Amino acid sequence: MTDDRPTAARSRPGPGRPEPAALRPRLSPGEKSARLVFLLCACLALGLMILITLFLFRAGAGIFLSNEEGPGISPADFFFNQAWYPTYDPPDFGILALLAGSLSVTLLSALIAIPLGLSLAVYLACLAGPRIREIVKPAVELLAAVPSVVLGFVGLVLIAPFMQEVMDLPTGLNLMNAGLLLALMATPTVASLGEDAVSAVPVELRDAAYALGATRWETIRQVIMPAAVSGLTTAVILGLGRALGETMVVLMVAGGSAQAPRSLFDSVRPLTSTLAAEMAETPIGSHHYYALFAIGVVLFLMTLAFNLLAFFISRRWRGPEAR
Repeated sequence: MTDDRPTAARSRPGPGRPEPAALRPRLSPGEKSARLVFLLCACLALGLMILITLFLFRAGAGIFLSNEEGPGISPADFFFNQAWYPTYDPPDFGILALLAGSLSVTLLSALIAIPLGLSLAVYLACLAGPRIREIVKPAVELLAAVPSVVLGFVGLVLIAPFMQEVMDLPTGLNLMNAGLLLALMATPTVASLGEDAVSAVPVELRDAAYALGATRWETIRQVIMPAAVSGLTTAVILGLGRALGETMVVLMVAGGSAQAPRSLFDSVRPLTSTLAAEMAETPIGSHHYYALFAIGVVLFLMTLAFNLLAFFISRRWRGPEAR
């Protein structure tokens, strides 16, 4: 059989295929200059990222090497020891309790932010009227712009005394306080990105579901949510990634106790607050200095894992034409 399509149609590149040179539009000198500037900016950003990563890993590896202070510690002691006492003699540099504090605060914020953010996203995209959407969505996005230090101040001045008095606690600076504020920070990210993902579902899918006799809730549950699962999952992961990397809130309201939490009202000290509290007073070149950089490496890898997971899920649940 012969192909009766025009030559241009036969040579049109498919999804993900490079465009043939003959079909590319010619660029003016100004466009070529702009393209070169953008390429240089991209290379500069990539180069800076590589240099920062190399410096971070090089400094973080110093905790495992010997120096004038003495021999380095083993990776097992660093990752699986719960004692973090850098000023003792001999010092302890175990991050297990700090890691447990970070993960517990992030998990608590996730239990609050995920259902709240996804519910708000579905409401704005599918249920709210135009007037309500014009008011609520900018308010949610404005909440995402509130500085973290302001939220930390609210938790320190208002929530902590209230929690201490009402619940008869030794202190209101604890895991629950930090988790609530991190959830308040993550919810706008989940809601805003989730609303965009739900709104991007083709209206034809909704109309087809209604034509088959589905109710609004059946359409949301069985058609819209499965179609938007890629964007919703990405929104959740990015929101949790922000909670994991937050510093000021946990520094101000988590309590600062380097211990593994046993209840929601125990004081904790996440990895980020340890960096913020100790880096400025640490002698350069000491084991304590290198231990803090090693904590930075751990945070870098955890955040990178969150972003790679979001990227993988986003590509995994797209159609073949979007890959």
